[in-house]
Amino acid sequence: MTDPDRRTRLMASAAKALRDLSDVLVPLGESFDDAGHELYLVGGSVRDAVLGRLSGDLDFTTDARPEQVAALLADWADALWDTGIDFGTISARKGEHIVEITTFRSDSYDRVGRNPEVVYGHSLDDDLVRRDFTINAMAVRIGRDGPAEFCDPLDGITALLAGVIDTPATPQESFHDDPLRMLRAVRFVSQLGFRVAPRVFDAISEMSGQIDRITAERIRVELDKTVLGEYPVEAVELMVESGLAERVIPEVPGMKLTIDEHHQHKDVYQHSLTVLQQAMDLEESDPDLVLRWAALLHDIGKPATRRHETGGGVSFHHHEVVGAKLVRKRMRALKYPKAVVDDVSQLVFLHLRFHGYGDGQWTDSAVRRYVTDAGPLLDRLHKLVRADCTTRNRRRARRLQENYDHLEQRITELQAAEDLNRVRPDLDGNAIMALLGIPAGPVVGEAWRYLKELRLDRGPLSPEEAEEALREWWAQRG
Repeated sequence: MTDPDRRTRLMASAAKALRDLSDVLVPLGESFDDAGHELYLVGGSVRDAVLGRLSGDLDFTTDARPEQVAALLADWADALWDTGIDFGTISARKGEHIVEITTFRSDSYDRVGRNPEVVYGHSLDDDLVRRDFTINAMAVRIGRDGPAEFCDPLDGITALLAGVIDTPATPQESFHDDPLRMLRAVRFVSQLGFRVAPRVFDAISEMSGQIDRITAERIRVELDKTVLGEYPVEAVELMVESGLAERVIPEVPGMKLTIDEHHQHKDVYQHSLTVLQQAMDLEESDPDLVLRWAALLHDIGKPATRRHETGGGVSFHHHEVVGAKLVRKRMRALKYPKAVVDDVSQLVFLHLRFHGYGDGQWTDSAVRRYVTDAGPLLDRLHKLVRADCTTRNRRRARRLQENYDHLEQRITELQAAEDLNRVRPDLDGNAIMALLGIPAGPVVGEAWRYLKELRLDRGPLSPEEAEEALREWWAQRG
């Protein structure tokens, strides 16, 4: 299909998608028309309409001032809020749609932070030229009958057809204004499968240090959107090759210096990208942020633990322990919620344990501990361990997968017999205090932990067996 044919097909598809929104667009267009104001669907909404992925969140721009917009939406919207009014934005909800309408802007930046000095513009062109990328600088005029005119003064449709991310002005000027746009470029690579224009790549490489002007919280948001995209491997490669990763998550390019211990095909960095892709392939429905981060970072402890062994080999002893600590340090610096930090670091800590399983040599006690230590992360741990097999040796790969199949089967059997999801001592605190004749206090906790360890070792005990074991422990404790 030629580019003109593809353009025609995409524009027709976008027109249909917008017609399907007539219950939203027609009343809005009529209201703004009657008030003598222009209204345009703009930015990501137009881009996604052309790509056939339009969501229920719609962005508009207008010559009306925020207070005028609020008045025009008051009777139409189900809910209205003005949390973005300092930036000229009024938001509303109508049914399942979220609408954001922003007054034309032609902002200026102090190039110290990233928040602009808000300056209202006088035309659509003023507004579009200040946007981050040309693929986000297209607009559709919304009149009283709905979509009326496609506006593309910066030829964003050509960039969209080519799958290229480029800036309206020079990328240096754009990134000086807002360095977060460098990470947004990376994010769009992941979400859309596009590539950055050569001049954009060069500018990111030259200016990567400018990202230090951005808060950790904003960086984290863009990183998460990148990791959750359809093409995160390509996006990570862009961050590493441009030097941007060195500023925001240096442990990832740091893995590029370390050779995988198998000495056969991939260094640790490339191995980690493969594990990320294979973990994504194992996802059952929605993208899993915790699993993807764990897959990408599972081996970040290897550089610090690399040792050259006699005979030319290389080892990475306890890299899972070091890696879990590094994950905590980096994710805390990026202001991740505690639950995410805990989950990702625990997966990194546990990812290597399966390799002690051998050919089914674990005792039932070891299987119980594996399940108990993983807790609610067990399903993710299953996926991470399977994704971590990247060997080209088919026999070895098949054996690893068969061994893990066997482990999962043993887990299923033990769970059915013992309810491994709720491993608790066979006596509770009250029974412990009654049997030993002791009051509540630290000793009860010691006894409880002893009985839990016994439960993990031996499986469920009868009350008589648990009482006898507790008495023996109490006597030995003196």
